[in-house]
Amino acid sequence: MGSGLESFVKIPTIKFTKLFINGEFVDSISGKTLETIDPRTGEVIARVAVGDKEDVDLAVKAARHAFDSGPWPRYSGSARARIMMKFADLIDQNVEELAALDTLDGGKLFSMGKAADIPRAASILRYYAGAADKIHGEVLKMSREFHAYTLREPIGVVGHIIPWNIPSGSFSMKVSPTLAAGCTMVVKPAEQTPLSALYYAHLAKLAGIPDGVINVVTGFGPTAGAAISSHMDIDAVSFTGSTEVGRKVMQAAATSNLKVVSLELGGKSPLIIFDDADIDIAAELALRGILHNKGEVCVASSRVYVQEGIYDELVKKLVAKTKAWVVGDPFDPKVQQGPQVDKKQFEKILSYIEHGKREGATLLTGGKPLGGKGYYIAPTIFTDFKEEMLIAKDEIFGPVMALAKFKTIDEAIERANKTRYGLAAGIMTKDLNVANTVSRSIRAGTIWINCYFAFDNDCPVVGYKTSGFGSDLGLEALYKYLKVKSVVTPLYNTPWL
Repeated sequence: MGSGLESFVKIPTIKFTKLFINGEFVDSISGKTLETIDPRTGEVIARVAVGDKEDVDLAVKAARHAFDSGPWPRYSGSARARIMMKFADLIDQNVEELAALDTLDGGKLFSMGKAADIPRAASILRYYAGAADKIHGEVLKMSREFHAYTLREPIGVVGHIIPWNIPSGSFSMKVSPTLAAGCTMVVKPAEQTPLSALYYAHLAKLAGIPDGVINVVTGFGPTAGAAISSHMDIDAVSFTGSTEVGRKVMQAAATSNLKVVSLELGGKSPLIIFDDADIDIAAELALRGILHNKGEVCVASSRVYVQEGIYDELVKKLVAKTKAWVVGDPFDPKVQQGPQVDKKQFEKILSYIEHGKREGATLLTGGKPLGGKGYYIAPTIFTDFKEEMLIAKDEIFGPVMALAKFKTIDEAIERANKTRYGLAAGIMTKDLNVANTVSRSIRAGTIWINCYFAFDNDCPVVGYKTSGFGSDLGLEALYKYLKVKSVVTPLYNTPWL
């Protein structure tokens, strides 16, 4: 296990712990604070303001004024793009500090934050900045003497409720298209990982984003999150998190003002490895598919199906790779897996491991906590699972793989689809016909063939079944924050329609 944090990197002073409303950092009305915890030790990093319904009301009021009367929706797309580009540049200039905040708060690998997570947040901003001046409708061909066209107009005030597993990426995925569309917003980061969102709000102000356009209210889901979902003056809400909470968000939207809802929810994604796959690449992808970010990934390949001809050899390779996997202090550049985000998630994962044992799955490796303090769990592989078992049905959101053998392509498709989720899937094969058949047969929003976690700014992330609806990333995500308006005017004495 890793040693003290000072041995690897200089830990930044926590600068921002208050709510960010109308361009200012302010205390919550109640004055209450929450403890944000370092998952490496279980110790308190800082106390952060707890926003409640009254604070959300103030944030919405600021966002509404910025939308109805402020400059942001009235800027040209190119003017918004210039400011968004400056925001992205400021993120690049503060990579180390932002990465350290996500490591402190969420146990994420510092090396990964610097190399990927934070640069990607800036990259997403630049992608949508490039789209800001390309928002347009269509000229319509009417059947009578009318001229008609459509406009794409900003939807208004947007509420974003973001998860704790990818704080920076989720912030940028939600905020960037909303900014490009000309909307204003209230962002509620997860209570486990609020620090980087507040820092991004500070950078947005420095970039020149007008007051009231981005407001950040830290706090708890049942209070601040519920206030956003049910608010009568929020026009759309975007939520990433569990299916259980997604249902509550949707119900609140329905019983309030029927605001537009976008949900990116849970997953139990299958990775199907056929006999003809490159076994070394398959073993590496299978391992990283479940252990990346300590398994706290919505599209993690938590169910791995291996064809019988290579099953035994692949299992040996997986066990060897798992035993060499380095778990420890996420600030240590040699470490591959940090701690789970908090004590609650740590205990939830361990309880699922116990369920797996009780229900008759075979524990191949791991299955236990590591270290004397902090929330570390050994990489865990179960074999011989059935789809009815909890470890195969529920999203565990931890470093726990369920591994099974299959014979035929039809069996693989049937077992892969035997889930209430439909977020992603992976296929490993050299046979194009097999890849085409399986990719069209699996009910999931993203299919990766001979790769995994192949995200890109232009590639939408969508869900089937109880994994939700509405896109993150791609131009599809931009359109979530735009409403189509039809405009019709009569034509008199026109030579043609």
